[in-house]
Amino acid sequence: MIKAVFMDIDNTILDFDAYVKDAMRTGFEKFALKKYEEWMFDEFLRINTGLWKQIEDGVITFEKLKKIRWNLIFKELGIDFDGVVFEDYFRRFLFDSAIPIDGAEETLKYLSEKYIVCAASNGPYKQQANRIKTSGLGEYFTELFISEAVGAQKPSKLFFDFGIKILNNNSNNEIKPYEIIMIGDSLTSDMKGGIDSGMKVCWFNRKKQPTPDNLKLDYIVKSLEEIKDIL
Repeated sequence: MIKAVFMDIDNTILDFDAYVKDAMRTGFEKFALKKYEEWMFDEFLRINTGLWKQIEDGVITFEKLKKIRWNLIFKELGIDFDGVVFEDYFRRFLFDSAIPIDGAEETLKYLSEKYIVCAASNGPYKQQANRIKTSGLGEYFTELFISEAVGAQKPSKLFFDFGIKILNNNSNNEIKPYEIIMIGDSLTSDMKGGIDSGMKVCWFNRKKQPTPDNLKLDYIVKSLEEIKDIL
């Protein structure tokens, strides 16, 4: 029986992709760079995904990412501009960004009435906490497990063990890992991390990617509304 839900934030509850496109469009205009075109987001996504994978693998730190991300992206886009300056703009813009995914509030309300719901996100604590608050979705979360405050990144077992320990410290009944389900869009951080920690997992495959053969996924949904059919 499921007792608790760990819910990823970016591209699961809040639309990070939509934010990035908006930030690139307005930022390029602000700094008089090239006019934003849709293909530029694909370059951002490729490079950003690769950098976050390196963070998950312990190869680089988040501080390192902030120093190199936009310089790498601008190199691919043929833009001559200081990436560190743009990173500062990008992060300040992100701090107050809160674009909910379709069905986010309805799904969280439904889940919070049946289970303990906890945010499980990589990133800076103040930023992620403020975005959840700004979105109006904060009332549905019992705990916010954010990597900066936890001291470990998804998919590290340390991250999930920390969350389980906090849950059990605040509960009269012990919650086992298999009584928790991790819901998220990332196969590497959310699904692998949840599986390695003994949790049930639900892959939010909004982008309709091919199903991997190397991960045993308990559930796959293409919209948040489908979660009501499995929980």
